[in-house]
Amino acid sequence: MAPGQDHARRPWLKRVGWLVMLWAAGVAGLGIIAWLIRVFMNWAGFST
Repeated sequence: MAPGQDHARRPWLKRVGWLVMLWAAGVAGLGIIAWLIRVFMNWAGFST
């Protein structure tokens, strides 16, 4: 691998890393919101 290729590869990996991190944070956030809705619905008597 040429020295210039390593430098060009890093920004791509960094962008993919950010994309994966943002996706994971979004999925986790939706999971927490869904869990909270379920807790409040159970608390209100709408149990499953």
